[in-house]
Amino acid sequence: MQLLKSKAEKELDKIIQSLEMNMSNNYKDAAQINLKELELALNHIKETGILKANVLSKYESIFDSYKDKMKGYSHKDQKPYWH
Repeated sequence: MQLLKSKAEKELDKIIQSLEMNMSNNYKDAAQINLKELELALNHIKETGILKANVLSKYESIFDSYKDKMKGYSHKDQKPYWH
């Protein structure tokens, strides 16, 4: 376990924490925005080569799991229960 995280890792962790919070509170639109922020941040980090490959791979895996989990995760896809 790494004790000192880089600035990039802290940024990614902050986005993931916000994503988790929004999902747990059922703030679907905000969670989708966080997912997009995470994707953009990962792409930027990948392009600049800030993180080591193994650390980047860990965060890409986390992103992929959220991406799969959040397919169809929005209010517009929600079926009204009264119909």
